[in-house]
Amino acid sequence: MISSFSVPFTRRRGAARLAAGTLVSGLVAAMVVATAGTAVADGTTHQGGATATIGGLKTYGAAVVHDDSGDQEVSAGLFEMSVEGGGTLQTYCVDLYNPTQKDAQYHETPWSGTSLGVNREAGRIRWILQNSYPQVNDLASLAKKAGVDGGLTEQDAAAGTQVAIWRYSDGADVDAVDPQAEQLADYLQKAARDVAEPEASLTLDGSAVSGRPGELLGPVTVRTNASAVTVAPPLDAAISGVRIVGKDGKDVTSATDGSQLFFDVPADAAAGSAQLTVQASTTVPVGRAFTSESRSQTQILAGSSESTVSATATATWAEKGALPALSAAKNCAVSGVDITAVNQGDEDFTFDLMGIRHTIPAGTSRTVTIPLQEDQAYDFTINGPQSIGNRFTGVLDCKTQADETGVTTQTLAEPSPATVGGTTPTTTNLAQTGSSHATPLIAGTAIGLVVIGGAVLLLVGRKETEVRE
Repeated sequence: MISSFSVPFTRRRGAARLAAGTLVSGLVAAMVVATAGTAVADGTTHQGGATATIGGLKTYGAAVVHDDSGDQEVSAGLFEMSVEGGGTLQTYCVDLYNPTQKDAQYHETPWSGTSLGVNREAGRIRWILQNSYPQVNDLASLAKKAGVDGGLTEQDAAAGTQVAIWRYSDGADVDAVDPQAEQLADYLQKAARDVAEPEASLTLDGSAVSGRPGELLGPVTVRTNASAVTVAPPLDAAISGVRIVGKDGKDVTSATDGSQLFFDVPADAAAGSAQLTVQASTTVPVGRAFTSESRSQTQILAGSSESTVSATATATWAEKGALPALSAAKNCAVSGVDITAVNQGDEDFTFDLMGIRHTIPAGTSRTVTIPLQEDQAYDFTINGPQSIGNRFTGVLDCKTQADETGVTTQTLAEPSPATVGGTTPTTTNLAQTGSSHATPLIAGTAIGLVVIGGAVLLLVGRKETEVRE
């Protein structure tokens, strides 16, 4: 089977670093054209939960970031997001040196797919969220705990909380401008304790399954903090005859945490695929990460109204041959994307990716890790048998400025930052412009390095296990 893989240009934080990073790395992979006539299912490594659009800073104060390039005053506080389907989220930034893009769309994401997954202090950030504003909205009580005389305003509380988070998320040398906010930041930083990552608001275990027509394909297991979820069958269910059922074979239209769902495919169905969708209204747990595929800074949840969350699962079937079920997830621990292939068929499943052939024997599963460079956009398609393809797209954003060197500070979102002492900023604020003067150079360099990039990426981390019966 043929796969394709393309990678647009690499982004760097800071205009000079942008150009230099692209020239050195050349991480633009050669594309292999997919087989003509293949039906491709588009997707990302989004694993379910809330999807929201960022609306900018709503409650904030000022902070000063100190680094080798000098001091820079930035806005620090709470962002607000509008949830697709209904609901509102409040978030703080955990990616100080990466700008926020206006109206960027965000997805709820496991810590493992963000810089939090490789940050030993991530649990302390969640403690701060649980023990400060807006989770603690009694500002008099919060001021008393922090030893702040004169009380706290909402702006002080938001700014102090964000500053404390940045010290752990980015390892930043940053202070709040307001003395009360700075005192709160110091208290939160010192008091913070390690707290476990919260569970997803909604996700599906076994989001890709496969099997023979006439069988129940699954299980797909619901994981949610909602009291119940609605279950929507495939859009063409009336034509294809594919039903979503429980283990007893009865139709399912709603489910709860731990429920197992199956695709009931007619015995005479031609080779094909189908998708189910589950949806619920719930409060997203504090501490859940949110990432964007438009290169906008990573956020962490501080508060949630009742919000719409959803997840999807896909089934593939055929009468004979290989039966791959393919899924992908970002893995910041190894700076790459994990592709998991489960072959429930009676023949080997073989695919080529970046010039390397991979074979998944019948009845086994294997995880292949695609190493990527930081901030690298990826777009690859793996074509299965029966002319069904799986496309995965996204951006790898696993590091903050603390993990890199020589990066010029760029922050934040609206309002645009002002420098301390009247100095002129050394970089353009990408949060406001969405681009930099280096962009044409980067794009041109990326195009010129297409062939080089193909030789850079190697596949590692294979893991083979027997498929469960």
